[in-house]
Amino acid sequence: MSPNPFIREPVGDFASRLEAMNDDELFSTMSNLERASEAAEDVEEILARIALTETEIERRYPGELLAPYRNWKQRQPML
Repeated sequence: MSPNPFIREPVGDFASRLEAMNDDELFSTMSNLERASEAAEDVEEILARIALTETEIERRYPGELLAPYRNWKQRQPML
């Protein structure tokens, strides 16, 4: 099993957890996954989780694609 905390839990549990997160937690998870993908050896697994997170963002903000996430990211200091 990978030491990367973003891919330790089963994908089903991760997807369920995404649904329960508030927007800040969801956006923070997306940001952390993006950073992890740059240094991960398990890039395919990270990219799959990024796709799940993108889907959850798009579900919450229909028709806005990832604009809410990008806006949140711009407001964050030092991300």
